[in-house]
Amino acid sequence: MASVLSYESLVHAVAGAVGSVTAMTVFFPLDTARLRLQGVVNVLLTTPLWVVNTRLKLQGAKFRNEDIVPTNYKGIIDAFHQIIRDEGILALWNGTFPSLLLVFNPAIQFMFYEGLKRQILKKRLKLSSADVFIIGAIAKAIATTVTYPMQTVQSILRFGRHRLNPENRTLGSLRNVLYLLHQRVRRFGIMGLYKGLEAKLLQTVLTAALMFLVYEKLTAATFTVMGLKNTGKH
Repeated sequence: MASVLSYESLVHAVAGAVGSVTAMTVFFPLDTARLRLQGVVNVLLTTPLWVVNTRLKLQGAKFRNEDIVPTNYKGIIDAFHQIIRDEGILALWNGTFPSLLLVFNPAIQFMFYEGLKRQILKKRLKLSSADVFIIGAIAKAIATTVTYPMQTVQSILRFGRHRLNPENRTLGSLRNVLYLLHQRVRRFGIMGLYKGLEAKLLQTVLTAALMFLVYEKLTAATFTVMGLKNTGKH
């Protein structure tokens, strides 16, 4: 036991810790890139499922827009078959570009959360549960509002059965993102980009606020158990 707790062992432990910290610092950008790449891969793999899911959910709905082409899918397999047959296999990745941009939604959320948190901690010694809940809700509301136009375009592209005027062509190309944004603003005004935002905020804001509250409580409990000082007091 004495040999384990010897000065030599302590030197090795400190050297190992310094080496670990150095390696983590040097390679942290690569780790960040890996996480971003995982998000991109996830989008590419799941977009076809979301396209089919969106179309099946909207099938049978009555649209006031006559430019929208109705669908008649008998199930998931038939939907895949019809989309590939009528629109080409790339139509399964409609909405990929907006989805890739939406990967930054959590980054925007955490950026505002940490910024608001730091501002409050300048005036107080610690955050209350109400503080965490409120700033978590505000951060998510900002992130959702900023990215919502892309979510609108994403939904339109995933549905896909929309004709481009005046050529009367079926929508199925990522290059039409700017066209859709322009058409949306021209027909409904700038607020047309935010139709349905209220429901989206109700869906996401409370969930995110609760998530941040649980996150802070678990972080505080972990620091307490480990006997460490938590600089982000709450």
